[in-house]
Amino acid sequence: MSALASTTVSLFRSARQSAHARRLVACLLGLIVLAVMTGPSGSNTAPVSGFTGSLFHPRVLVFIAIGLGLWGLITAQHRWGEALKRTNDNLMTLPRRMMPDRRVRLVLYAALLAVAILVPLHVNAFWQDVLVDQIGIYVLLAIGLNVVVGYAGLLDLGYIAFYAIGAYSTAFWTGALPVHPPMVLNAFWAIPFAIGTAMLSGVLIGAPTLRLRGDYLAIVTLGFGEIIQIVATNLQGVTGGSQGVIGIPHPDVNLLGIHYSWLIDPLPYYYLLLVFVVAALIAYSFLEHSRVGRAWTAIREDEVAAQSAGINVLKYKIMAFAIGASTSGFAGMLEASKISFIEPGDFTVQLSILILVLVIFGGMGSLLGAVVGAAFLQWFPWYLKEHPMFGFQDQDLYIYLGAILVLTMIFRPEGLIPSRRRKREFGLAEHGLGTADAMSGTTDPVP
Repeated sequence: MSALASTTVSLFRSARQSAHARRLVACLLGLIVLAVMTGPSGSNTAPVSGFTGSLFHPRVLVFIAIGLGLWGLITAQHRWGEALKRTNDNLMTLPRRMMPDRRVRLVLYAALLAVAILVPLHVNAFWQDVLVDQIGIYVLLAIGLNVVVGYAGLLDLGYIAFYAIGAYSTAFWTGALPVHPPMVLNAFWAIPFAIGTAMLSGVLIGAPTLRLRGDYLAIVTLGFGEIIQIVATNLQGVTGGSQGVIGIPHPDVNLLGIHYSWLIDPLPYYYLLLVFVVAALIAYSFLEHSRVGRAWTAIREDEVAAQSAGINVLKYKIMAFAIGASTSGFAGMLEASKISFIEPGDFTVQLSILILVLVIFGGMGSLLGAVVGAAFLQWFPWYLKEHPMFGFQDQDLYIYLGAILVLTMIFRPEGLIPSRRRKREFGLAEHGLGTADAMSGTTDPVP
């Protein structure tokens, strides 16, 4: 027994001194703790049932497998970090190298559009609702916030306020609010008013606040988001108060002999949303490579240098705020008219932070990254709900999102599909040439 004990002690000491063993234990323990945190809760009569229900359930094997995979990734990064980075860079640039011809890229985009059109026809009603309410809406919100955060480098924590403004503007112009508009419009014709009101709000809020930068701007926009929710809750005679607004009509078109009504079927809303998403992607893609987009890039990289070069910083900041708010206003209009009900609790600051997470995860400054990041992170929890073996609960959502974001920041800080400019900034920052923090408002001097 003494020989066995001494052997065990020596093995334990050698394992403790091994960096690989410490990483393995840390990954496994971390994922086991996550399994307990997201598992069933205990009760007064069975206080340990939460631990036993988590540790002795087949779902714990999934978390152990994830822990082993994470350990493998960390080990591979430490051992073959540079080689893996070069391989990853080659893979990410492979599509552009294989398709130098613009016509080939247009064919690929057309194929992707065809997939987006046909896939909803072959899924059940549950996933059609998810495509509209959870994926499509948040893809649109991520695209709009990407203009503010990714292009101009403005940290906006109150972006959801424009979503609320678009929704309440639609309720006002359709006659659903306690106050009546000068003329009652159909929800479809309220679209330009919802977009215009959101853009005007972006201008009015941005003009006095966008002289700030960095953390100060983040705090101001955070307060703006809170103010909008509080106003919507307390102005009961105008917004309906905490009880919300019901009876918002569905969109309806009657023009040039064409009559169509959007009712409760999610598919028509999906295609209306798809049209606007495609239009926004095309417009923002051209905008990114225009003079305005180059001005935003200059402001993001170094605001002081941009101003010394003659760029009207405040003007372009307000433009980014207003343009980003326009997509949020349309998203609010579509959601309000689809479900025919809105309340202040739908527009919390947590949603603003969630949209910011979608943009960071996908890749700031990348339109494709914003779309893919939002689609994946919004699809992921619903996929977990569809598979009970994971034991997913709604209150655990931000634990999963937080874990995904931490892993992203460790292994791919530039995002899932970064823009070329953003990736170049991270590359320069790794070599000490400037900073990758596009929202800091300052740039380190080049040695």
